[in-house]
Amino acid sequence: MECPHLSSSVCIAPDSAKFPNGSPSSWCCSVCRSNKSPWVCLTCSSVHCGRYVNGHAKKHYEDAQVPLTNHKKSEKQDKPQHTVCMDCSSYSTYCYRCDDFVVNDTKLGLVQKVREHLQNLENSAFTADRHRKRKLLENSSLNSKLLKVNGSTAAICATGLRNLGNTCFMNAILQSLSNIEQFCCYFKELPAVELRNGKTAGRRTYHTRSQGDNNVSLVEEFRKTLCALWQGSQTAFSPESLFYVVWKIMPNFRGYQQQDAHEFMRYLLDHLHLELQGGFNGVSRSAILQENSALSASNKCCINGASTVVTAIFGGILQNEVNCLICGTESRKFDPFLDLSLDIPSQFRNKRSKNQENGPVCSLRDCLRSFTDLEELDETELYMCHKCKKKQKSTKKFWIQKLPKVLCLHLKRFHWTAYLRNKVDTYVEFPLRGLDMKCYLLEPENSGPEHCLYDLAAVVVHHGSGVGSGHYTAYATHEGRWFHFNDSTVTLTDEDTVVKAKAYILFYVERQAKAGSDKL
Repeated sequence: MECPHLSSSVCIAPDSAKFPNGSPSSWCCSVCRSNKSPWVCLTCSSVHCGRYVNGHAKKHYEDAQVPLTNHKKSEKQDKPQHTVCMDCSSYSTYCYRCDDFVVNDTKLGLVQKVREHLQNLENSAFTADRHRKRKLLENSSLNSKLLKVNGSTAAICATGLRNLGNTCFMNAILQSLSNIEQFCCYFKELPAVELRNGKTAGRRTYHTRSQGDNNVSLVEEFRKTLCALWQGSQTAFSPESLFYVVWKIMPNFRGYQQQDAHEFMRYLLDHLHLELQGGFNGVSRSAILQENSALSASNKCCINGASTVVTAIFGGILQNEVNCLICGTESRKFDPFLDLSLDIPSQFRNKRSKNQENGPVCSLRDCLRSFTDLEELDETELYMCHKCKKKQKSTKKFWIQKLPKVLCLHLKRFHWTAYLRNKVDTYVEFPLRGLDMKCYLLEPENSGPEHCLYDLAAVVVHHGSGVGSGHYTAYATHEGRWFHFNDSTVTLTDEDTVVKAKAYILFYVERQAKAGSDKL
């Protein structure tokens, strides 16, 4: 958005003396001393926390708008308004009067100068911190990879993702996918594509909604993001280039509103699948798949055309059986899937915590059983029977005809009422290891016992009361240890904490067969 208030609000010059010491992304709010989501006022250089912490940045703006009765109207107009601030992590600029993010600059380019100055401060602090960490590592054992930061245990090897403005839904999905080894390794091994050349080669750019660049690749930016994670070279990575491509090719996710993480995951996987089908970096999709011998033909599940790594890993097949209750005619249909959306049974929907006394705890098996049990369709879902030649009452049942390598289970926590989309906050118990899917298979006798067992790889959690608000985080296991990913903050956690989470999306990886068996 082109903001008309920059000239009256951006009054600070990039001068280190006016800013706090240390890394801008870890500056503390001058009111509550929180170092989460710091924003700097571009009028007075004071630092406050964002609206999703304690909201002191917005309160700073509101306090500055109280008019002084003795001032003339013209004097109030000339007075700096403290309306524009900058995110100290992503360097995006926001105007409270416009209530939107800003893409333009002052005539003197002060916004960009402040942005570059904050970047330099961040880089300097990062270099000093990396040097300090290297010394600590040299003095510690090789097994010690943890560092105490503000009283919590943070993992050095893990990299967080900066929040670009309500992008926690994207960060939680990206961190989960980055810890699915089969999927992540495929993209990291793809050849790099240089989308910029000439004068802009190698230069970091700040994409905005007004830019008209059609030469974008979701696969390439996804690959770059995955490569940046787990390298241990930085504490947080800013996925702004990937987010820009998401804006370009997924219009539903434009803007900075909170979005549904499951919906984003489906759009992301679908678009990666479509782009891989069309070829990548001049190499046909089929040639890429052939080079990766692990993706054998027997593991492919085609969705919307030929198979890709997306369908080879996440793709399964459902058999949908519908029986007419009048004449007994049976109809069978095979549907490919990338994930299964499971209802939380109604009898459990008032149970919010694991330790609540009123009745049994809802388990993931209860949700799977509800999904696959025989169901009589209601009056709004009458089945068109070809034998009766009219719509009739019928029953429906799902069987899993083929299990995927990675089983993605989505718990339907958001339901529409008359006017609102409410959240089902029920705790659902889920296993960390040994999820047995054999009893849901159409032909279980044709599958080996280990091909039906799944171990948990990642969990996405929604904190809050509604889909358009709240916050997303993720838990994932890496090299035998569990981590909690909360945007730019990554902390080591334990299994007891993970199993207590109110899961929204669960990623289960097929247990590896013993030596001599086929592997993906």
